[in-house]
Amino acid sequence: MNDWYVDDRCTNCDVARQFAPELIGEEEGRSKILRQPNGAAEARRLHAAAFACHTRSIRPGSGRTDPMLDPFPMALDDGADDGADDAAGDGVGDGVDGGTGRGTDDGVLLCGHNSPRTAGANSYLLRRPSGTFMMIDTPRWSAGLAERYTANGPVTDVLLTHRDHVAHGRRYADHFGARMWIHEGDLDAAPDADRVIRGLDPVEIGEGVTAHPLPGHTKGSVLYLADDRYCFSGDSFYWSRTTGDLEVVDSVTWYSIEELAASLARTAGKLRFEWVLPGHGDRHRLDADEMSRRLRALAERTALLRPREIDFAAVRW
Repeated sequence: MNDWYVDDRCTNCDVARQFAPELIGEEEGRSKILRQPNGAAEARRLHAAAFACHTRSIRPGSGRTDPMLDPFPMALDDGADDGADDAAGDGVGDGVDGGTGRGTDDGVLLCGHNSPRTAGANSYLLRRPSGTFMMIDTPRWSAGLAERYTANGPVTDVLLTHRDHVAHGRRYADHFGARMWIHEGDLDAAPDADRVIRGLDPVEIGEGVTAHPLPGHTKGSVLYLADDRYCFSGDSFYWSRTTGDLEVVDSVTWYSIEELAASLARTAGKLRFEWVLPGHGDRHRLDADEMSRRLRALAERTALLRPREIDFAAVRW
């Protein structure tokens, strides 16, 4: 369907542009349809953007999206910029698989249906070897969505990266019969958590899954590392399409940019992963050695930053 548009509720969260960067751009602090889709693959990208958008601002000409075209939960390679084959590391990858012949990476599923109560944060389902899943942060709540997310297997844990993403954690955990995790630094935002991560040392919370406390964005920010492949970074750092590199959200650091710099300095050399999967900001894949190099460089750049006023508009998506 043509005549897609962006309505005036858009908050410039960047989520829609992550799914269809060639079709949706940014203009004057909001998303804008750059051109109408050409073919089924591009239409599917726009539907993914529409069903992820937390304000439901991405709309077809009819004004209503067809629930039958909801792609979520969606394999990671179907909805993220994959730059692993980009030897120059400039951030140009295959993106959504539109007939490239590559198999999709279904070790992680994108939940979509981002929530207004988490400022549109991304959430993920991490598949474990047993066939169970862990949910990292949460999408908007509905019992129907919860059933969709368990269609491929039970969810045993809800891993919260920090206080800003707590909103629906308890409801999903109770529906799944799952354990909800948070760091003690943000425990006041989820005092009914089932598991509390304490201190600054890495903690193994499941087979192949480690929690790395990373105070800075908030006092209790946590990064979850899975299988030396997936890094769920919360709002601590993300992939910027503007700079073609890892970046911190220094203009939206609620607790302390100095603490974030110290966290990265302490942690960067210990982490090895291919995918950076943030709450806000883009996803990206690189060779693990290249990703490690960029993370160490980010730690060095962050050490030079100083506190600044909160400014959402300054984020370099």
